[in-house]
Formats: sequence, structure tokens, C-alpha cells
Amino acid sequence: MRRVVSLFLPNWPVDRLHRRLGADAPPPEHPLVLTGRIGRKRVVTACNAAAAASGARVGMAATQAQALIPGLDVRDADPHGDAEALDRLALWAMHRYAPVCQADPPDGLAIDVTGAAHLKGGEAALLRDLATRLQGVGVTSRGVVGPTLGAAHAVARFRANQSLIAEDGVDAALSPLPLEALRLPADLPAGLRRMGFERIGDVAHRPRAPLQLRFGAELGRRLDQAYGRSGEPLIPVEAPETPRVERVFAEPIGAPETLARYAGALAEALCGQLETRGLGARRLDWLCYRVDNRIEAVRVGLAKPVRDVRRLTRLLTDKIQTIAPGFGIDRMTLAASAAEPLNWRPAAARLGAEAAPDVSMLVDTLANRIGADRLYRLSPVESDVPERSTRKVAPLSAPTGGAWAPDWPRPTRLFRKPEPIETIALLPDNPPTHFTWRGVRRRIRRADGPERIFGEWGRRDAEMWAVRDYFQVEDDAGERFWLFRAGDGEDATTGSQAWFIHGRFG
Repeated sequence: MRRVVSLFLPNWPVDRLHRRLGADAPPPEHPLVLTGRIGRKRVVTACNAAAAASGARVGMAATQAQALIPGLDVRDADPHGDAEALDRLALWAMHRYAPVCQADPPDGLAIDVTGAAHLKGGEAALLRDLATRLQGVGVTSRGVVGPTLGAAHAVARFRANQSLIAEDGVDAALSPLPLEALRLPADLPAGLRRMGFERIGDVAHRPRAPLQLRFGAELGRRLDQAYGRSGEPLIPVEAPETPRVERVFAEPIGAPETLARYAGALAEALCGQLETRGLGARRLDWLCYRVDNRIEAVRVGLAKPVRDVRRLTRLLTDKIQTIAPGFGIDRMTLAASAAEPLNWRPAAARLGAEAAPDVSMLVDTLANRIGADRLYRLSPVESDVPERSTRKVAPLSAPTGGAWAPDWPRPTRLFRKPEPIETIALLPDNPPTHFTWRGVRRRIRRADGPERIFGEWGRRDAEMWAVRDYFQVEDDAGERFWLFRAGDGEDATTGSQAWFIHGRFG
């Protein structure tokens, strides 16, 4: 099932202007328009929210906008620069989210996330991550995931309350939208309205021949693309410096063993390029172009730079079951979309000395099965607060040099968030005699503590006086837990005096 993201950037020229000017950019509350020439007339091509609220609109004459809005800031538009920046943004999205991504001028991106959304936690999580990262650099965006680019493009621009379109929900999503959502030529919606057609639903299920006779083939083509009756291929953005190899076939191929054979041939050719440049691949993008203009994409990540033909071939062939060849594949490309200098092992290891175990192949296999974000190791962080004393790092990242303090033992399983418990204890320093957690009452046989941990006042004022008293306890069944009281047991300003469980030993 194909899934495509259409990313709409409603303020792209204005947002890019603010990023380019930096500290010299006008404040958002100041009306600003961008203007360009259409023939001999200068018109507004983009405006910020303040200018739009004052009456400016795209297509208005620049002189009319200046007369309408006192103090209007008028800047020259840079459509060529906007297009180049959009291509760079598409390249960033390709590196981060999916191998098939293209710019959708003048104000959007298209990303084929088929088979890739689960690596980001699902489609909704992918859209949130995309919007958050763009918002962090001052770019306003709205994304929609749908089974076709036409449907996602229309909903992203004309229906603000929907972000996911189901496979069988295209008609319901498109029917109430205006005709402009179909990406028709500017004069075509006006002609359709003169015939009484206002919405996509008015023309979607009409007989095609009379409409094509009067309005041409473009209306039918856009309808078929939006409803998935005809293909609309994406043209992946490419970085010129990316190592890339290609194979074109005289006859379409589709058998798994044939795909595996050519995957090995492409991996061998790519490793030759990487060797010439002294690089190793950190990520591979394998694109299979079907005869129906659809692209089947496979992305493989690696824990460290690799230039081993057999290893790369194995990782690619493990993904063959995700490729749907359809009526056949007539072209393949393999690119090292992320490559780094390859550091060889020390000479001593090659001359017979015992080498350190290499688990990178295992890491690569697991990461490509369950997602790289789900495979990590914990690294120490200098913090007395338990939940802040660790951070996730890549499995094979270099040692940070930090270590946990050995003075007090810590549980092997630390909960993501402390869970409240019911208990009774003699204040201020005695451990509880029993506690109830998740509906089970446990009697405490042994206990050690308290270990007092203070809040980190440098983070926020609320932690200035915060205190936790931790106890290691063992119940009748021999299970050991890590409990704490929020507060010192005497002063209410140090905490709520409520009890929590934060982890368990063993």
C-alpha cells in the first residue's frame, strides 16, 4: 500500500526571507509583502500574516498594497532562490525520512514513506517530527499522508482538520474540496463553475467523455492521479556528490533471485566507487523503478562505515521481501546517501594479534529490522537525579568518558516515570513496612536507606528545595525495589511527602 506525504509550506518565501535576514528581519507583527513582475506590472507574490490581515493578497498590484497599508515593508521576491532552497530542503528530508523525496514547487515537498513510516513511530509521529523540526528553524508547515500524492496535496492545502487519509477514504476527503485542489490550470476551475460544478465531488463521478470534449484531458488526468487510477511518479532528489551506480535492463525483472543477483552486482560496483574516494557507506538507498512508473525503495543503515561487498549484499537481500515488482523492474540504482571516511583496523590486528569482537553486523541486522531509533545503549550523564543520569546513544558510538558513581547501587530496571504507591512509614527516616503497587500488597522484610537526593536548582526554581529520600527494599518473595518519598518527611516545602516506586533490582 503506497503512502505519500505532501508537505505544505504556506509561508515559504516569507519564512525563507526571515531565515536569510536573521537578526535584521522585520518583526512578525510588521506588515511585509514580496513582489515580482508579471509582464510590465509589479504584483504581490507573498505576504506575511500581518499584511494579509490588513488587506494584502497575492496577485494584488504592489502600488495598491502600499496605498492600502501604511508603513508596508516591500521586498523583492527571489523565486529562483526559493526554488533552490526548496531543493535543499527536499534533500534534507530525503536524508532523514525516506529515500524518495522531491520538491513540489512552489510551496511544498512530496515524500514517499511507503515502508518507512514505522521507523519514526508511525505516520502521525513522522508528521509531528517533521513539523517540529521545521518549526524549530522558523518554517511553518502542514503535512498530510495519503495513498496518492494528488489526494495528500489537495487535503494539505484545503482541509486543515485532517492529516491522515485512509486507503478507502480518498473520495470522502476530496469530494468537499474546491476544484483548485486538483492542481488544474488557472482558467479551468472558472470554466467548470460556469457549468455549475463547484466541488471535486461534482465532477469526480461524472461521465468522462463530455467533460474531456469541453475542457480537455487535464481534468481527467488530475482526477485519475488523485484517486489512484493512474500513477504519478516522484522524481527523487539527488545530491551530485553522492556515490551512485545504476543498472538498466533490456527486459523487466521481478524474480527474487534475480533481484538478489543484481543487488550484489550493484553493491560491488558501488564499493569500487567508495574505494576510489576512500569512503565507507553509512546508509544505502536501493531504488527499483517499475514499468508502471512506481518506485520501490529500500533504505539500509549501518552502524559504522562499511565497504564490504558481501556484507552490503546481505543487508540488501534481507529486504527483498519488501519489494513489490509489479509487472517488472526495468531500472535500479544504488546510492550511498551517507558516506564517511573508512578507518581501517590497526595493523597489529591484521598481523595475527587478537582483535576485538566486531558486533557491527549484528547491530546493522537488528537496526534494519526494528528501526535504528529503537536500538541504542545507555551512556552516563553527570546528574544526581536518577532519570537524568542516562541518555541514549548509538550502539557503536565512541565512549563518552563518563561513569556512574559506585557509592550507591542503582536498579537494573529504572522506570521511565516513577509510579505512585500506597504505604505507611514512620517519619522522617524510617522505611515503610509494606506498600501496595499495581493492586498487589507487598510486605517489606528488609530495607536500606535513606539515600537523600536533592533537586537541581540550576534547572528551575521549583527544585531549589526539592528532596527525595530513596530506600532499597526487599519483600517476602525476595524481590527488591527502589522506593522514594518526595520530601524530607518534615518540611512541606521539600515535596509532597507522597511515596513512589522508581525501579526494581534483578
